[in-house]
Amino acid sequence: MSTPGFVHLDEVDSTNSEARHRAMADEPGPLWISAARQTAGRGRRGRRWDTAAGNLAATLLLRPEAPPAMAAQLSFAAALAVADTAQHFAPQAAVTVKWPNDVLGEGRKLAGILLESGNDCGFWLAIGIGMNLAHFPDGTEFPATSLAALGAAAPAPDAALGVLAGRFAHWHAIWREHGFAVLREAWLSRADHLGGPIRARLPQEEQSGVFEGIDASGALLLGQGPGRVRAISAAEVFW
Repeated sequence: MSTPGFVHLDEVDSTNSEARHRAMADEPGPLWISAARQTAGRGRRGRRWDTAAGNLAATLLLRPEAPPAMAAQLSFAAALAVADTAQHFAPQAAVTVKWPNDVLGEGRKLAGILLESGNDCGFWLAIGIGMNLAHFPDGTEFPATSLAALGAAAPAPDAALGVLAGRFAHWHAIWREHGFAVLREAWLSRADHLGGPIRARLPQEEQSGVFEGIDASGALLLGQGPGRVRAISAAEVFW
C-alpha cells in the first residue's frame, strides 16, 4: 500500500458514503477520510452508528489489486489494527476481537468495522471504522465501552487515527506478503470466547454451539457436537 492521504471533514453523512462518492469520482486512494460528526453513520445491517464528539469516525478508501473475495479479508487486518490502537492507549486493558468485525475492551464493544465495496470506475473498497474514544452509547444489545471508560486518557481523534493508520499499514503489508494465514493466526490470538459457547444469529435462524475458530476464508466455525462443525460466512454473534 502506498502512503495514504488524509482528509478531515467537519460534518458528513457518513465517511463510508463519502468514500463511495470519491471512488465514483475516480479517487485512486489510499485515502483516510475522517469526520468530526456523521449525520447518517451506519453499522452492519444498516444500523445507525452515532459518533459522539471526541470519538473516531474514519474510512480508508482502497483500490485493492486482489479480487473482492480476498479483499474482504482486510476486515481482519482492520480489526487487528484497531485492537493494536486500543492497546496503545489502554495498555492495561484486555483488548480482544469478536467475529466478524468488532473490537472489545474488557468484553464490551469498543469499536466496529464496516466494509463496503463497488465496481464503479474500477473495484474499490471502503473500510469504515467507528471507535469509542471518549464516550459510548447506552442501551445497546451488546454492551459498549470506550477508552475513557477503560481508564485511559481518551486521545484526540486525529491522534488515534495516526496510530490506527500505521497499524493498518503494518497488517496490510503482512497480508500482501504472506496471505491470510498469518492474519488468521494473529486474529485468533486475540479472539474473545474462543472455545466457548456462542449464539450465531443468521437472517432466518439462530444457531448455538462452540466457537471453534475461523477457517481459511474467515468464516466462523461453529461446533455443534462430535464431528459436527458448521462454517458460517455471515451472522451476528452473542454469548
